[in-house]
Amino acid sequence: MTDILRQLEYVNVSDTGLKRPHNEDSSLTDEALGIAVVADGMGGYKAGEVASAIAVAIIMHELRTELRKRQVRGKPGQAGLTAESMIIRDAITKANQLIYKTAQEDPQCQGMGTTVAMMLFYENGFSAAHVGDSRIYRLREGVFKQLSVDHSLIQELIDRGFFTAEEANANTPKNLVTRALGIEHEVEVDIQEDLVQIGDIYLMCSDGLTDMVADPLIRTTLLANLTDLPRAGAELIRLANAAGGKDNCSIVMVRVREEQAAPPGGDSFFGRLLRKFKGK
Repeated sequence: MTDILRQLEYVNVSDTGLKRPHNEDSSLTDEALGIAVVADGMGGYKAGEVASAIAVAIIMHELRTELRKRQVRGKPGQAGLTAESMIIRDAITKANQLIYKTAQEDPQCQGMGTTVAMMLFYENGFSAAHVGDSRIYRLREGVFKQLSVDHSLIQELIDRGFFTAEEANANTPKNLVTRALGIEHEVEVDIQEDLVQIGDIYLMCSDGLTDMVADPLIRTTLLANLTDLPRAGAELIRLANAAGGKDNCSIVMVRVREEQAAPPGGDSFFGRLLRKFKGK
C-alpha cells in the first residue's frame, strides 16, 4: 500500500439536533491531502460557533501550506514523531492562540473555546490529534476501538479510580471538559501515529453523537453499512436525534478501500526490471 490517499473514501455529515438553536460544530475534509477535522465549539451566544470555525480554518490553512511547501510525507520529525505530526501540533497550537486572543479582545467571545479531533493520512499510515472530548474511533475487522482519550472530568475520575465508567456516566455531567482550545494561551495536544489496513473505517465526531448513541450501537451501525458510508452517517445522525438530539452532532468518516491492481513491483526502476525479466 503506497498511495493511501487514492484509496480513502470520506463522509462528512453534521446536524443541529433537536434542542440547540444553531450549530456550533465545524468539520472539514481535504481529500487531496488526506485531512479530516471535527471541532465542537462552546461558550456564549454563537461564540462556540466562532471558536470551532477559527480552529478548523486555521488548522486547514496551516496544514495545506506546510504540506505543499515541505512535501514532507512520512519523514521523521522531532521527539520520535513524523514531520506530519509536528505540523499538526503546530497548527492546533496556532489555532489555540488565535481563539484565545479573540476571546480576550472581543467581549462577545469571552469564555469561548472548542474541542478538536483530526487525522492526517499519508504513506501507509496516519497522524491523529485531539484536544477535549471530541473522539476518534477505528473499526477494524469488526473491532470498534476508541483511539482518543477524552479530556473530561468523567475520564479523569475514571483514570484516578474514583468511579467505574458506568458510575461516572451516571453521576457526572458529561459536558465538563478539562482541556480545550482557546481557554488558555498554551494547550497540550495529544498526538498518535499508526499504520492503516485495508477495510479500516475511522470515525471522528463531536460528543453530540457519543452522548446520545452508545459505542456498541455505533459499531453495529457501521457494520451494517460497511460499503455505504453516506448511509452509515445518515443513520448515526438519525439515532442521535431519536435519542433526544440534545446537542449538535458532527461526524467525519474515512474508509480505506481496496487498492487498485498494480503491476508487480509497481512503477519503480526495480519493478520495471522485474517485469522485463519475467517477459512482461
